[in-house]
Amino acid sequence: MLEQFFDNKILFDTRIAWIGLGKLGMPCAEACVKKGFDTTGYDITSKSSNLVDIKDSIKDAVKDRDIIFVATPTPHEQGYDGREPTSDKPVKDFNYDAVKSVLKQLDKICTERQIVVLVSTVLPGTVRRELDPLYQKNKIVYNPYLIAMGTVANDMLNPEMVMIGTKNGPKGTKCGYKTEILTNFYQQLCENSPRIESGTWEDVECMKIFYNTFISSKIAFVNMIQDVAHKLGFMNVDNVTNALASSSKRITSGAYMKAGMGDGGACHPRDNIALRWLAKDLSLGYDLFETIMTSRERQAENMAKAILSHGKSVYFTSDAYKPNTNLIDGSYSLLVQHFVKKHGGTLVNGFDNPVQVIVRVHQSDQITADKDTIIFDPWRSYPKADNVVYYGA
Repeated sequence: MLEQFFDNKILFDTRIAWIGLGKLGMPCAEACVKKGFDTTGYDITSKSSNLVDIKDSIKDAVKDRDIIFVATPTPHEQGYDGREPTSDKPVKDFNYDAVKSVLKQLDKICTERQIVVLVSTVLPGTVRRELDPLYQKNKIVYNPYLIAMGTVANDMLNPEMVMIGTKNGPKGTKCGYKTEILTNFYQQLCENSPRIESGTWEDVECMKIFYNTFISSKIAFVNMIQDVAHKLGFMNVDNVTNALASSSKRITSGAYMKAGMGDGGACHPRDNIALRWLAKDLSLGYDLFETIMTSRERQAENMAKAILSHGKSVYFTSDAYKPNTNLIDGSYSLLVQHFVKKHGGTLVNGFDNPVQVIVRVHQSDQITADKDTIIFDPWRSYPKADNVVYYGA
């Protein structure tokens, strides 16, 4: 039992329960059995398995279990699965009724020593806002999977990463042991020694949902190139996408995956602006580039408002888009400054007084400020201090 984990820091003979034995839960439960874990299961509908010990009630399924995985569905309403157009429909969240029902039942029958792990997909903010209040015995763990239908068991056993979310992250005094227990469980279960990504509930909710939508964005982008090839002629979409796919310096790499100031320079903004004309000229029927530029501008405005929440007198460490230069073509710093002025801020140089907020434009920018001046760091890499604000953290 888990008592020995706390005493000896080893995990052994962990007993597992799976609540929800659908397209996700059943293959995962059976994979646990094949790896030697004592595994029970329960589903609201009748299920059968030659491997999993399926019980007639949630109470029987979770009795004496160490880790309880909840894999009940979080469906969208009918007509929201993508098989028909949705862009003209009202936006809607997932339906969490099944998950809520299970958590309410578990709250009545589980002990504080049992670890309840939610696998179902939810939108960012859902666990803290809607699900955590329903399970008061202990704080649940959010542990979604990156799986594809048809290869569920293999994807579980060979994941790209294992995501473990707790209330305050792995360093939380009341949650850290759960991350350690789940990490040990997956080290025994998985076949590929996956990396472990841990954080707060919100961190992991975002890891899961943005992983999927990153793929959707990537597919939409390459299919846009396909539309351009069809409309423009004299080009083969595969020649273009193969060239991009082989570009591992910036495109298929970790480059540009550090959030901070937006892009700038003599190429990036202006190319997107010009491609808006091409999208219209070729009658694509949509304009990804307009969306990119609108997002860029709204992100700059959001940053400006965040800056102004700390003071109206603002100094930017640089106007340039590239550090250690005076190049201002497409400068994101100047775009943010535009919105600072629009929303009532005053731009000052380094010699004007008072300066209430210093914005760190580049990660290499060195700053000298007294303790009463706010250092606003969109890169979250300046040494932490009482007067340093990390944007996005």
